[in-house]
Amino acid sequence: MPRYTIGVDFGSLSGRAVLVDTKDGTEIAAAQLDYPHAIIDRCLPDGTPLGTDWALQHPQDYLDVLDATLPKLTKAVNADDIVGIGIDCTCSTVLPVSADGTPLCLMPQFESEPHAWVKMWKHHGGQQQAQRMTDLAVERKEPWLDLYGGRVNAEWYFPKLLETLEKAPQVYNAMAHYVEVADWLVWQLCGRLTRSASCLGYKTFYTGIFPDKTFFAALNPAFENVTEEKVSGPVLALGECAGYVTQQAADRWGLKAGTAVAAGNIDAHVCVPAVGIDGPGKLLAIIGTSTCHIVMGVKTVPVPGMSGVVQGGVLPGYAGYEAGQSSVGDQFNWFVQNCVSAEVYQQAKDMGISVQALLTQKAEKLKPGQSGLIALDWWNGNRSVLADTGLTGLMIGMTMQTTPEEMYRALIESTAYGARMILDTYRESCVPINAFYASGGIPQKNPMAMQIYADVLRMPVIVTNAAQGPALGSAIFAAVAAGVYASPAEGARAMGAAGQMVYTPIEENVHIYEMLYQEYRKLHDFFGCGGNEVMKRLKALRIQK
Repeated sequence: MPRYTIGVDFGSLSGRAVLVDTKDGTEIAAAQLDYPHAIIDRCLPDGTPLGTDWALQHPQDYLDVLDATLPKLTKAVNADDIVGIGIDCTCSTVLPVSADGTPLCLMPQFESEPHAWVKMWKHHGGQQQAQRMTDLAVERKEPWLDLYGGRVNAEWYFPKLLETLEKAPQVYNAMAHYVEVADWLVWQLCGRLTRSASCLGYKTFYTGIFPDKTFFAALNPAFENVTEEKVSGPVLALGECAGYVTQQAADRWGLKAGTAVAAGNIDAHVCVPAVGIDGPGKLLAIIGTSTCHIVMGVKTVPVPGMSGVVQGGVLPGYAGYEAGQSSVGDQFNWFVQNCVSAEVYQQAKDMGISVQALLTQKAEKLKPGQSGLIALDWWNGNRSVLADTGLTGLMIGMTMQTTPEEMYRALIESTAYGARMILDTYRESCVPINAFYASGGIPQKNPMAMQIYADVLRMPVIVTNAAQGPALGSAIFAAVAAGVYASPAEGARAMGAAGQMVYTPIEENVHIYEMLYQEYRKLHDFFGCGGNEVMKRLKALRIQK
């Protein structure tokens, strides 16, 4: 008898769902929806203005994704044959809710309060709180700090929650729970609040226990009991069954009541089994709006500037290491929207292609180093290895002859240099990297970018054929939760997609890019390690204005 599972992936701008055969991962049906409210970074829906470094979302957008996609998938097969559903989301993307799970921003008294809305992973309003947490952890010699790269990132759970306490105490006091969107959506499906051990492990300093309450009290006396008051709920390991689809959810989305619901997961991490990785040493870069670099090791060791290492955080039995780049596709999109002339737009329109496709066509004719440009990929700050959201983008070498395609290529090259920096740091910390896999929209759509990565990294880049990698990964974990497979690794071997294209380094390019990368490292250290803090001084002036 055929058995199917559904995986739903909630990214930064859209949600995608797939229905797959648990036998071999074959995709039976797929659907997606762009979020109607996209990213809320200028003002709330009612016009309330937002400050610098805000990035919010509307919780209704996530429910709209389920409304638009699940009924389409459940009509493709007999609903009785769908045995499980899995959810993954960006992380840490969090929202304050009432005891019954109602988002506070949907209540009239809080609809104009920014801190009542969903704070996206790239919301950086809590940078000051993150710095205080780092300073305090260093002072107290907190044992968990080294497992998170030695610095607390503003993108994580507790800086966002402390920011809420200190900027909007009425929201903090009114919330019953502060919830990752992944856990909130699982709650909507099965009627039970659970906490993903993976989300907690990477974003809340959770190592089986939280930091001592004296740490939180030293930050703010009202924060002392935060874990008991705002982070309650059973903690589930990856692949565990969080519960079963309720009758209400079944009626709304066409599912069968009693269908297994997997514990929530992180969008980047679920890609690992989706591409067939089931063991250590194989790094997966999920390259899209941002990039997440995931690799497993046989033991837990501290790695400077990493987003965290969690035992069992990716697959059970291995230490899961996470690093990332906050700005990849985001900065390419920014460039196209703000730095390209009407003439280029018209040329792309006449050719019937996108502006990015046109710039790529022109940029791939350039040789490495030909533009005379080099950039730092910090348009959204630096996640790894500096873990500093106060840093900003930089491009050097421009002249009156510089063209848009040269700048566009330099931005792509900068993200490859940032990835190389992460790989070098892993290796210097004795975390082996034997293979580099790439997944996501950019690897699928931009061969030039992947060749640049291979040349900069000095190793083959394997682009996987999992078009909807996170969604497939969530479907694999759903199969484990439903009991089809005994472990995620077993599910990965059966349902994961194999590599599709391999980009091999070009020797003459490798030589030039090695020289450029060394220049990148000098700029990286000068602007990011205290040589010159001009970026932060300029940003402070901007915020004051």
